[in-house]
Amino acid sequence: MENNHLLISVRPKYAEKIFSGHKKVELRRVRPKHLTNGAIVLLYVSSPVKSLAGAFRVSRIVKEPVKKLWKSVQAIAGITKDEFFTYYNGIPYGVGIFFNEYILFQNPIGLDELKIKIDKFYPPQGFRYARINKLEQEVIERNEWLVNKPNLDICT
Repeated sequence: MENNHLLISVRPKYAEKIFSGHKKVELRRVRPKHLTNGAIVLLYVSSPVKSLAGAFRVSRIVKEPVKKLWKSVQAIAGITKDEFFTYYNGIPYGVGIFFNEYILFQNPIGLDELKIKIDKFYPPQGFRYARINKLEQEVIERNEWLVNKPNLDICT
C-alpha cells in the first residue's frame, strides 16, 4: 500500500494532551500493519466532541513487551502507570506510535458534516487506513494550519 495514512479515534482528554504537546506517543494494542514512518495519522476526537480535529506525523513505531514499552513511554504517554497496564492487560506486546509533529485544525470538521462530505464516513472503532487526498480538499478549504513545527506538510 502506498501513502498508508491512518484515521484513529481518540478520547477528548487524550486529544487535549496531544495538542498541548504533553502526549507524544499514541498507544495501541494492535500494530497497524501498513503504517510507516512519515505517515500522517488523522485524529477524530470521540464523543462529546465528535470531530476531525487534527493530525500528527509518525516518527517511529515500536512493538515491544508491555513492561519494556512502559519504560520507553512513561514520560510522554499522557497516562498513568495504572491506566497503561489496565489498557494492556492480558496481552504480551504493546504498540507505540511516536510523533514529534502535530497539527490542530483551526476549524475542526464535525461528524455530521464529515458524513455529508465524505461518502460512507464513520468514526473508526480502532483505526482505519485513510487516503489523505479524499480528506485533503475539505481540510484545505476549512482550515488554516496551526502548526507546532512549520515543516509539517500534509497538504502540499
